[in-house]
Amino acid sequence: METLPRIVLALVIGTAGGSAFYLMNLPLPWMLGALFATMVASISNAPILGPARLRPAVVAVIGVLLGSRFTPDIVAEAGAWIGTLAVLMVYVVAVALVVVPFYRFAGRFDWVTAYFAGMPGGLSEMIEIGEASGAKPAPIILAHSLRIVVTIALIALWFRIIEGHEVGASMGAVEVPLTWLDALLLLTSAVFGSILGKRLRFPAPTFLGPLLVSAVLHLAGFTESAPPGLLVNAAQVLLGTVLGCRFLGISARTVLPAAALAIGATLLTLALAFGAGLAMGYLAGIAPDQALLALAPGGLTEMGLIALAIQADVAFVALHHVVRILFVIVLAPVAFRLLAVRRFTP
Repeated sequence: METLPRIVLALVIGTAGGSAFYLMNLPLPWMLGALFATMVASISNAPILGPARLRPAVVAVIGVLLGSRFTPDIVAEAGAWIGTLAVLMVYVVAVALVVVPFYRFAGRFDWVTAYFAGMPGGLSEMIEIGEASGAKPAPIILAHSLRIVVTIALIALWFRIIEGHEVGASMGAVEVPLTWLDALLLLTSAVFGSILGKRLRFPAPTFLGPLLVSAVLHLAGFTESAPPGLLVNAAQVLLGTVLGCRFLGISARTVLPAAALAIGATLLTLALAFGAGLAMGYLAGIAPDQALLALAPGGLTEMGLIALAIQADVAFVALHHVVRILFVIVLAPVAFRLLAVRRFTP
């Protein structure tokens, strides 16, 4: 029970941060506010603890929400995405070729650690594969955690300040009344989808499983409803709190140089994403905003939320992030063995 007060304190700080960002009308207030407040508290050695066990339920809610935006029109557009997926794969290789050397020479990482810190894959997958390959886990954790934080902040601010989109707290508003049958179907999407995702060994199973089941139910016309806004906002606070508490035990002296590296790596990646987005627009007429969200090196869940907030095609964004993660999971270990990176480790 001694951990419960620490979790409660973390949630109080996260809620306060989300509320402050909401009152200041900042982008993605509930998630970014909670993330920022708990990250500062974590670095300050506050006695908090992230509610990590609640994360599967949280991302399941967001998965169901994003799945509710799948419409029959998407099926007609899917054929044009073959070319954009090819662009995505070239982009992933380009990111690896640019960012891995950046971490090796600018960050002075050994080649093995730089390799898995610079790969544009999921946090947990890169830590697991990297540690098994002989990399140092701490720099990889910092590199990917900060990459996600920096990307979310930059992308959200870009769409709010430069593009003028309302990246606010109203994305979960339900236009269609939520009946008891709708609520049961959405709950089934979350529970059954999570089980299905784990059985099929999806990356991020408790997110992709509910998204898939929710998408199928909405495409089939069984429901047109989405989770209520209050639940979605609470899920964002929990998600931001979990992300912010990843920095527990890390001092400001360690975070600051890692943050500088993460900003540099993220800017390099976003520059490549912009170029790849232009290629997607040329090949398939994809809007620049949508292409950027599909390619940005942020988390799948977080980029999906921003896509939802600016009314972008959630299915397009989600599919490209899933393919990116799967491509890197398959590519990274194979390329590592082929390149014999260990030989170059000092």
